[in-house]
Amino acid sequence: MDRWIMHVDMDAFFASVEQRDHEEYRGKPVIVGGLGPRGVVSTASYEARKFGVRSAMPMATARRLCKNGIFVSGSYETYSEVSRQIFEVLSRFSPVIEPLSIDEGFLDITGMEGLMESRREYGMRLKKEIFEATGLVASVGIAPNKFLAKLASDLEKPDGLVVIEKEDIQRVLSPLPVRRIWGVGRRMNEKLAIMGIETIGQLAKTDIRKLEKILGEHSAKHLYDLSRGIDDRPVEPEHEAKSIGREVTFPEDLYSQEDINTALLYLAGQVGWRLRCAGTMAHTIQIKIRFGDFSTYTRRKTLPQPTAYDEDIYATAKELCALVAMPKDLGVRLLGISGSGFGDTAEISLFDAKDTQKKEKLYDAIDALKARFGEGIVTKGKLIK
Repeated sequence: MDRWIMHVDMDAFFASVEQRDHEEYRGKPVIVGGLGPRGVVSTASYEARKFGVRSAMPMATARRLCKNGIFVSGSYETYSEVSRQIFEVLSRFSPVIEPLSIDEGFLDITGMEGLMESRREYGMRLKKEIFEATGLVASVGIAPNKFLAKLASDLEKPDGLVVIEKEDIQRVLSPLPVRRIWGVGRRMNEKLAIMGIETIGQLAKTDIRKLEKILGEHSAKHLYDLSRGIDDRPVEPEHEAKSIGREVTFPEDLYSQEDINTALLYLAGQVGWRLRCAGTMAHTIQIKIRFGDFSTYTRRKTLPQPTAYDEDIYATAKELCALVAMPKDLGVRLLGISGSGFGDTAEISLFDAKDTQKKEKLYDAIDALKARFGEGIVTKGKLIK
């Protein structure tokens, strides 16, 4: 049976929710994220993207690029509710769903031909039901595998719907720049350009042994397979959470320790907030680091007492990050932090109770602000050493 995957991605999700809920924001550049001096852009509307504003960009840079932008901290509580509505719609279209983030996911629609007039019609119907439920626009890609489906959903954004049939794979891929392959950043793109490779079609025709000499065996095979439309990864449904985490792939690799620490601080705040929202604490903190050559490392530490506090998570993440040797001439492409081994405050030692009570009072106040005004309302730049 032929496999078919659908990728659904909401268009500029956080910013679109703000524009939906605030008529005065519509048609204007809206940037959502942390508003403090070390804040990071979470989402930029398409109007803001015309000025070069992108996700994961420092907010200070976004302000320079888009001086007339509307900068808001947003409301994670609102976004979570809208996300719930979106995934409720997705559940009507497939029993096998892999959430990638709050506004994005894969659906395995293999063998579901009896429920649809055509795959395109199925995608149109899903987009329509999401809009009716939320007032928001989704882009959809449908293809024989996850890589192609995700690529397809991005080809005609915003409000896109692209179906890549098997016989059209190379026709669609060949003219696209290699930067359209997930994981090809500036440094990788430069290496390929030196080899005379600018398009995915050129990459697919390159002798893999030449690629291995420049990129290494792992990266070469990864890119070579994707350039030929090969991706065997299954759609993996989400089960009961075994960990709570957050990771980010950067538009440009990070090279300085200060930039890496800033990213860890941002991630620690996200993970701490999610743990506290879930009413739990983590015994084990894990980091994930991916370098420019796609080599990926994880390090973890089990703490004496469980935590859900940003500064504990941040300090542990920095300690773990120091255990990973930075490869020469390679930057950090992806960083992630997660907490697992869930516990609760009843497990806190009596010796730590007084300190914990102080933290609880502090974070009760912080979380109340976040719940009302959004995650970016409180900035903890002082944690960076």
